[in-house]
Amino acid sequence: MKKILISLSLVLLTVAGFAQKLVPVKIDSLVTVSLPEKYVRKDTLGQTNVSGNSQYGYMVVIRAPNAEGNKPLKKERDLNKVLKDYINGIKGQSKGSAQYVRDTTIGHLKAKTFTLSTNDGSGVKLRNFIVIYTQEVTYTLEYFYEEARQDLIKEEYKAFSSSIKLSPELKRTDQYLSNAKGISPGLKYGLIGGGILILIIVIVVVQRRKKNQEEA
Repeated sequence: MKKILISLSLVLLTVAGFAQKLVPVKIDSLVTVSLPEKYVRKDTLGQTNVSGNSQYGYMVVIRAPNAEGNKPLKKERDLNKVLKDYINGIKGQSKGSAQYVRDTTIGHLKAKTFTLSTNDGSGVKLRNFIVIYTQEVTYTLEYFYEEARQDLIKEEYKAFSSSIKLSPELKRTDQYLSNAKGISPGLKYGLIGGGILILIIVIVVVQRRKKNQEEA
C-alpha cells in the first residue's frame, strides 16, 4: 500500500486546480468523507481508493485491509508504535520528512496527523495525512498540494478533514483491547527511587534505636 501512496504523488498535482463542490462519500459502512463531486473510486483486491481534484490540491482516501491474521493490539502504546512505524515507512518510501506530527481524536478513535514534505527537484510538494488504524482496516486520508499554495488551501483542507464521520459502532477497542495505560516509565522510576529512599530511612531509624537501647 505504501508504494501505491508514493507512486500516486508523481501524478496527482499535475491534475489539480479544478474547483469542485465537496460531497459526502461513503468509503464503507463505517466511514464517510466529503470529496470533490467528480471523484473516482477504484476497488482492487480488497483495497478501496477514492480520489478527486479540488480547487487547490488533490484528495485521496485509501481503505486498506490489514494483513491476514493481524493480532489485536493490547494497549495504547502498541497502537502508538504501529502509527510511528507507518509514518517511518511513508518517509522511507518517499525520501521525505514528516512535520507537525500529532495525535487527534475522530469519533471514538485515536488518529495520527502529519505533513509529508518532498522535493523531486521541481519544487516542494506537501501531503497532509490523517491515519486511522483499526484491527481490520487502516484508513489513510491525504491532501496533496504545492508549497506555494500553502496559504490558499487552509479552508479547503479544513472542510475535507472536518468532514470525516465515523460510525458510532467504532470504539477504541477496535484499535486496542485495554484502555489501561499502565505506569509511565518516569512514574515507575520515581516510585522505585522513593521506595529505596524509604527503605534507607527505615534502616537508619532502626539502627539508631538499637544503638540507643544498647547505650541505655
